[in-house]
Amino acid sequence: MGLNVAVLGATGAVGQEMLTILEERLFPAETVYALASRKSVGREVSYGDKTLVIKDADTFDFSTVDIVLMSAGGDVSREMSPKIAKAGALVIDNSSAWRMDPDVPLVVPEVNPDTLNERPKKNIIANPNCSTIQTVVALKPIHDAAGIIRANCSTYQSTSGGGREAMDELWNQTKAIYVNDPIEPDVFPKQIAFNVIPKIDVFMEDGATKEEWKMTVETKKILDPKIKLFATCARVPVFVGHCVAAHLELERELSAEDARNLLREAPGLMVIDRADEDEPQFVTPVESVGEFATFVSRIRNDPTVENGLAMWIVSDNLRKGAALNAVQIAEVVVNKGWLKRA
Repeated sequence: MGLNVAVLGATGAVGQEMLTILEERLFPAETVYALASRKSVGREVSYGDKTLVIKDADTFDFSTVDIVLMSAGGDVSREMSPKIAKAGALVIDNSSAWRMDPDVPLVVPEVNPDTLNERPKKNIIANPNCSTIQTVVALKPIHDAAGIIRANCSTYQSTSGGGREAMDELWNQTKAIYVNDPIEPDVFPKQIAFNVIPKIDVFMEDGATKEEWKMTVETKKILDPKIKLFATCARVPVFVGHCVAAHLELERELSAEDARNLLREAPGLMVIDRADEDEPQFVTPVESVGEFATFVSRIRNDPTVENGLAMWIVSDNLRKGAALNAVQIAEVVVNKGWLKRA
């Protein structure tokens, strides 16, 4: 018998991607429910070749489902996730609300699946930040082989990380520039079309943004608390696909060629890397769209630090950076065999 699954936030970009991936990966769901706020009740969303009608999340009986994939934002999750978990459904939450809670596992299945050997105390599992996910998938095999002392990461994040309104703002500003209409930023603090904005989320007391803080603390929780990570996160005029330039200082020497071989064998990764000018190979956000894999290219030794290594990491942030990782967590839970009503 299959599982009953609900997607809460089913009208959003990530929620719709969750529905798509559940069907694509043939997740063993007997029934799938699409949930959202009251204002969206009655709208229709696609689930494979089926059409689901949005139900009201506030009045839905969560005791009837086994798993809830939550993509409704931190405020909603903080309010609703404990209630849903108490009703017996396992919550896999895409927001930042529960990531640093010590009783809530923060999971990337290719990196730390053993954190799911038993049911979490709070019946909640957190999905990491989009850029964190693709970064730790690529760093895991390097850390296992040579030990990462320090990682300096610069991200180039697409507008879809800010939601549908952010994508619309890029589209509308681009059109406006071509016809000489005025540009009025709304979602972003400055013009995003044909521009780069070195600010994602709010500034903190030390001058870092909260997005940069998330990458640092989440990497430590998922991979290794001893890793020193420094991040600079920027928003770029791209619709889908995040990029990370990672510069690593390792405990032990690791050649670029050995790193390529390690990464080629690692789960969830695809290495496309050749510097031959006659036929160079590297990955951009465009090639990542719609793909499950995290792509790694521009792998090279960094001579400015002892045992230095650099790489370029690209992923579809709506997929591996959000919806796919959540579904993969659900798959791990199913395979572990402990998914029974609390």
